[in-house]
Amino acid sequence: MALAGTDLQAVRWSWAELEQKVRDLKPRVAVFDCDGTLWDGDAGLGFMNWSLEQGIVSRSTADWIDTRHRAYRAGDVSEVQICGEMVQIYAGLREDEMRRAAEEYVREFVRPRMFAEMFEIVARVREGGAEIWAVSSTNKWVVCEGVRAFGIPEERVLAAEVAVKGGVIGSDIVDVPTDEGKVSSLKRVGITRPDGVFGNSIHDLAMLEIAANAFPINPSAGLLEAAARHGWGYYRREAAQGENGDVTGA
Repeated sequence: MALAGTDLQAVRWSWAELEQKVRDLKPRVAVFDCDGTLWDGDAGLGFMNWSLEQGIVSRSTADWIDTRHRAYRAGDVSEVQICGEMVQIYAGLREDEMRRAAEEYVREFVRPRMFAEMFEIVARVREGGAEIWAVSSTNKWVVCEGVRAFGIPEERVLAAEVAVKGGVIGSDIVDVPTDEGKVSSLKRVGITRPDGVFGNSIHDLAMLEIAANAFPINPSAGLLEAAARHGWGYYRREAAQGENGDVTGA
């Protein structure tokens, strides 16, 4: 892709080129975004809508978050605000209930949309002994359940999270990793210069910029422009591969 009025362009890697770059890198620390990077779609929004349909929260709460999300889409509510509020709506519920709901949602709606190529990339990185982290602004219950299929443990997940006391979900925000907040979340666990970062959207740009090696995956238009400015290559799945990854045996 060439930027309008400039000679800058981001080079599109083939699957073989991406695979070789990861093989040659042998990262000690690798960081992966989730929605759009490991699987297709926005699992955070999808889970919220599904949970509202399931009646997991009250009608008044459902109406409130719907209004807030409309305001977010209009640009009147920030990314970090809405991601935090999408977790706070479950305050007062038991966490074990949310874990069961996340397991059901991921099994039915996320697992079929996981990218086969990313299973291979994560597996290759893991086999090399790397410390692997998942960083996402989606709620932690869904992210933990989703990345379990990739072999990423819960203790290596940084995601939108509220405090839980006595098994009951509260409303105090623990973390909302998005934009520069992803970098802050990584710094809190001692990661300031990961060997490789994989992300798909402009909200991943800050953590891609701190990486020794940036790997834009299925990049959004905004991230593609940033990749061109930074001189990064990128990988995009072929349309012929379809929307869903084959996760058999993963």
